[in-house]
Amino acid sequence: MYDLRVSGPGRQPSTVRAWRPAVPGVTEVFHARFIDHEYPMHAHAAWTLLIIDSGAVSYDLERHPHLAVEQVVTLLPPFVPHNGRSATAHGFRKRVVYLDGSLLGAQLIGHAVDEPVIVDPPLRRAVAGLHAALVRPGEEFAAEGRLALVGERLRGHLRDRVQLTPPAGGARLAHRLRDLLDARRVEGISLAEAAAILHAHPAHLVRTFGAAFGMAPHRYLTSRRVDHARTLLLAGLPAREVAATAGFYDQSHLTRHFTRIVGVPPGAYARGS
Repeated sequence: MYDLRVSGPGRQPSTVRAWRPAVPGVTEVFHARFIDHEYPMHAHAAWTLLIIDSGAVSYDLERHPHLAVEQVVTLLPPFVPHNGRSATAHGFRKRVVYLDGSLLGAQLIGHAVDEPVIVDPPLRRAVAGLHAALVRPGEEFAAEGRLALVGERLRGHLRDRVQLTPPAGGARLAHRLRDLLDARRVEGISLAEAAAILHAHPAHLVRTFGAAFGMAPHRYLTSRRVDHARTLLLAGLPAREVAATAGFYDQSHLTRHFTRIVGVPPGAYARGS
């Protein structure tokens, strides 16, 4: 694991570190500094636990605007599209832990969608302490203990919130399409086939999905494939082999979309792990 600086024509340098620690429940740790990179709408299969060390990030979650700043903890639920951009001219530095469902169950997703910002200074300090343990070799046991305490506090925040009612009408159809896209992430699915399975007109599917999640179905599928590619790269699979395994047509296809979403090419991302 080391700092990796990436820059290009017209771009300010970015610094990225990514790795998968031997800590149960953590799928990825991602530390980054970005000046001018903008995340398009995308989604992850994991919970995104985010703290900002400098600057601020503005983002949309289910079409609602939010702001991640230094003093708060941001928790984004899995499978819910979001984007992100610097809210200042100086960019931002962030630390992210991606968590699987063993720490925060699927039943809590609805509690997290409406308000991803958690104002809790002790929790903010605990998450920073978790990162401090994660970056030190041989501190996996300490990281596990800190993660357990962080998870307990997060679950308390989520359970204190009012349970959202299930989506109705077109939103319910959009969620069904999202589930279908997740199930067919690698092999893919045509819009016509999805429409036949869900008993809906293709145009109606696209409209309802866009209304619910703020992005087209094909963009959601691409973002989930990029998410899968990140996992494969951190597992040590060579970048040249990841494209087909993650569902992309070829390596250039992967590189284009990976760079757009993550902010660095897959090869650079792998070298920073």
